[in-house]
Parts: sequence; structure tokens; C-alpha cells
Amino acid sequence: MLLDGKVAIVTGSAQGIGKAYAKRLAAEGARVVVADIAFAQAAETAAEIRASGGEAMAVNVDVTDEASTTAMARDTVDRYGALDILVNNAALFVAIFPKKPFTEITVEEWDRVMAVNVRGVFLCCKAVFPHMKAQGRGKIINISSSTFWHGSSDFLQYVTSKGAVVGLTRQLAREVGDYGIHVNCVTPGLTASEGAERVYPSELLDKAASGRCFKRWERPQDLVGTIVFLASDLSDFITGQTINVDGGYAFH
Repeated sequence: MLLDGKVAIVTGSAQGIGKAYAKRLAAEGARVVVADIAFAQAAETAAEIRASGGEAMAVNVDVTDEASTTAMARDTVDRYGALDILVNNAALFVAIFPKKPFTEITVEEWDRVMAVNVRGVFLCCKAVFPHMKAQGRGKIINISSSTFWHGSSDFLQYVTSKGAVVGLTRQLAREVGDYGIHVNCVTPGLTASEGAERVYPSELLDKAASGRCFKRWERPQDLVGTIVFLASDLSDFITGQTINVDGGYAFH
């Protein structure tokens, strides 16, 4: 197993794509912290991982709150004695729908998206840093979006927030490399998670598929291999990079 003995936090992993990340990391031997503001669902996901023979615990976290993210990192180390991997997956996406022109986005809506999608990544990175620094190693994987490469109509606040995640990844990699900490980014395409299928009609998912080299819907399982690679020793000389996983929709 590629992650045997490692300890991983996955934010926003109670359901959807984050849940797929958490389950795959556990299958590779990692002890997983299912961190989510939806704590009841997080506890269910952790229980599913344990029932499959993995090791997991649930943590209630609000990624926009510094005290909450600090407690998440502390509780992880208290429980497992280490903190090797952080997957910054928590974000607002489905909750932003319906899309609207930028002239109709309120300041409150803008700030809410930035708080979760950008400040949340920053705070989680800040929370895990002291523990990774003390260990002399760590893997941080930030989840952006392929919309960063090609845009998405009437979705300014989301695309802007995901562009900020790419910039944060590059700059943070410069600042923490001396401590053996890797920081990389993944840009998924439109993925047919349960949330996306609720807000996107199948015709739009079909349209996205038609623009790919691989003309099918993207599923959460299409992303987990890249996450495992970046979390494992296989990527030990890679940092500051952004890997696009969208079936060949956007090239960069």
C-alpha cells in the first residue's frame, strides 16, 4: 500500500468527491481524518471506512474559522501522533447555483465564496504547517478547478476563487520547501458527483463530456489516483505544480 502508516486530513470529505478521496487514501493504508462542517455525515463516512478495514475518525471543522482549523490539526496529531497529508477539498460549488452574471453577484455572495474557497485553504495550510515542519515532511494537495484554465459563464466568484488556489499553491511551495513540505494542486473537470448531478441537468454533463478527448462523464473515481500519487512518496520531487484531470477538456 502506497500510504501505509501515513496520516491524512481530507476537508469536505463527508460526501461527494471528498468522500471518494478519503476512502481511497484509507484503502492505500492511510489513517484518515474525515473533516467536514457536516459532522453527522462525516461520522458516517468514517464509520464506512472502518467497516471496510481502514482507520478513520471524523472531525467537525469550519474551514473559515482559524480556531476550528487549528483544533482540527491538533486533534489529528493527538489521535494519531503525526500529520503527513492534507487534502484541501472543502469548497462552495453546488451552493452557489444558480449561476448569475457578475453584475448580479452581491458583495455578501462574493465574500462567502472567498471565505470558504480561499481563506479556508489558507487556514488549513496554516494549521498543519507547524506539525509538518516539526516532522520535516508533509504533502499538501489543494483542489482547484479546471474552470481556472477555460472559464465558465456567469460563475465569476467561483472561477476567481479557484484561480486564487493555484496562486496560493505556487507561492506556498516556495515558502515551505526548506522544511520538506510539498504543495501541489489538482484541477478537476466538471465531475458527476451526487451534488453536481442535483444541479446540472444530464444534458449539460453530456455537453461537457463531448468536449473532452475521453467523451464520457467524469466521476470521482477518475480523480483519486492523482490524489494518491501526490500524497505518496512517488511524487517526492514534485512541488508547486498543478495537474489538470478533466479527460482532456482543457490543455495548458
